[in-house]
Amino acid sequence: MYLTSMACFFRTTSRWRHMLLLVLAFGVTACQQPGRGQASSADKDSPSSAHQEKVAPSEPLLTDISQLTFAGKRAGEGYFSADGTQLVFQSERQADNPFYQIYLMDLETGDIERVSPGIGKTTCAWIHPDGKKILFSSTHLDPQARQKQREELAFRASGKQRRYSWDYDENYDIFVRNGDQYRRLTTARGYDAEGSFSPDGQWVVFASNRRAYDGSMTAEEARAFATDPAALMDIYLMRADGSDVRRLTTALGYDGGPFFSPDGQRIVWRRFHPNGATAEIYSMNRDGSDKKQITHQGVMSWAPFYHPSGQYIIYTNNLNGFGNFELYIVDTEGRHEPVRVTFSEGFDGLPVFSPDGKQLYWTRRDNTNKGQIFRARWNHALALKKLGLSTVQPSSD
Repeated sequence: MYLTSMACFFRTTSRWRHMLLLVLAFGVTACQQPGRGQASSADKDSPSSAHQEKVAPSEPLLTDISQLTFAGKRAGEGYFSADGTQLVFQSERQADNPFYQIYLMDLETGDIERVSPGIGKTTCAWIHPDGKKILFSSTHLDPQARQKQREELAFRASGKQRRYSWDYDENYDIFVRNGDQYRRLTTARGYDAEGSFSPDGQWVVFASNRRAYDGSMTAEEARAFATDPAALMDIYLMRADGSDVRRLTTALGYDGGPFFSPDGQRIVWRRFHPNGATAEIYSMNRDGSDKKQITHQGVMSWAPFYHPSGQYIIYTNNLNGFGNFELYIVDTEGRHEPVRVTFSEGFDGLPVFSPDGKQLYWTRRDNTNKGQIFRARWNHALALKKLGLSTVQPSSD
């Protein structure tokens, strides 16, 4: 799982994470959010009203770039329904709650519905393949949730400034919304978030630092956690009903932002070095075996996402300067040199392909310096050519 969860994805460590989050957190405008199921002209992020941008000559993989969301302080982490008609995303746009809430957009009409309870903090949503259930992480059951909202609103109203940092609130749990009902999938103390469904809807992969609270930490892990709550983040797998939880990674340092491959057999994620200064893209089998490091760029590489063809992965890194995050693609085996996708000064991150692979959605600064969701047509054939890959898709046998 925007801002977040690399993000849910870019939640890094130490001074480097704080600087990264500051880059992502720009934008101070707030808009009022209508009640769930309602949309107003002030809040409706209609695709028909999207501002068209002139494509940069240096971005040949992208054409017809346009801005999709406009409302609120910031928005991001947009993920598609399996049929490509809906987009779930997170945004700060609620008058009485300064934290992210989860919204569902109908991409044909532009209608928006808030699908999270509206209380507490939320992040990292995903739509079940059936198109009805929505997965997300939330702190709305925290008894102090409303008080934390009031305190944050008062702080912002005071005009004071502080360094932006992601909150690994131990009250984050993963929920599924089905109709108007919310089902809690995780109950362990700790930060449970960054979840997504498998393509068949039977599994959920997510990130958690729950071991920091269950008494199983080693002395080395306890020292690391004391200075950085992300140090104990690992990737977990569970069934879609919350049962049969399995830990897939064990390395010290932040493992997070996991997604399934199009065939559901592998998981891609990003792993931060224990010192938080660099991150690389990894993949593994769904059972945690055959872990492979895909990138070796020695910078902050995160937010990986598979193209529906299964032939390559798109991700974000700061190879071109610490404050200049750009999108790159790399083949799934990491055998070819990564190819740069965006050339826009500032922040480009959290990329997601449409289910048919013909569009790319990602987060970029708009002309008011707010992080919002943008979209463009994607040139798959050119991507394969630049990566030196065959235009024939691999067999599913």
